[in-house]
Amino acid sequence: MAETRGAIAPYRAILASRMRAQRSYRSNFRIDLTSSFLVGFVELAEVWVLFHNVHELGGFTFTQILLVFGLADFCFSIGDMLFGHCDELTKYVRAGTLDVFYLRPQPILLQLITSDISLKRLSRAAVGLTALVIALVINDIAWSPSAVLLLSLALVSGIAIFSAMFVWAAGLQFFLINGAEMTNAFVYGGRYAATQPAAVWSRPLKVVFGFFFPMAFTAYLPVIALLGLPGPAWLPAWLGWCSPVAALWAWGMALLCWRWGLRHYQGGGG
Repeated sequence: MAETRGAIAPYRAILASRMRAQRSYRSNFRIDLTSSFLVGFVELAEVWVLFHNVHELGGFTFTQILLVFGLADFCFSIGDMLFGHCDELTKYVRAGTLDVFYLRPQPILLQLITSDISLKRLSRAAVGLTALVIALVINDIAWSPSAVLLLSLALVSGIAIFSAMFVWAAGLQFFLINGAEMTNAFVYGGRYAATQPAAVWSRPLKVVFGFFFPMAFTAYLPVIALLGLPGPAWLPAWLGWCSPVAALWAWGMALLCWRWGLRHYQGGGG
């Protein structure tokens, strides 16, 4: 136990200093919180506007899709807060400052993860959490121990999957260098796909965002299992219980991509 505490002490100290630094400029911190909240609110409003014009989409009503949105957006916001800064790896690679990470006696990935923490994402997470709580109340859910377990697994697995996407994208930056926009297409595009009913996806999208980048496992599949709804073709409802497997797949691929990129890195050349 003492060895474990000693091992994580440097990371805790770094994260604590990052959080103090963000809170020290109170006006800027409030502005960041407000802007992050508005982004989440606008995305929620977008869903409301869409369902204001249609009664049902992909077999989902507004109250049901609100549950999908709340679960996916909350999980993404937490993952973004903890791992979103990993996409800044390209700055370290271009400047050659990544070489400094090699001088420290800690794993490079853990150094990157603990290099920052975006507290402003808390306000965006609050939007997703509020939508999730409201949706859980207004939807007809047969609560039972298994339903609580399913929701808990979905929350933990959803955060893990979105977090893995950021690490996955960071590993690709060793090859793309200036390819952040490309990786954002499946990280942030995947987040958008996760808030939509997968029943409306085309078959190629079901393959890409259903299994390869398992966005459907972050919210849609657990929700149809929680509500007792039938799943579309290729995505049966029982897959909602497989979100931990999808999280393991996402992290396995993310760590493989990271290791591949790290071995490819030749140094800053300075």
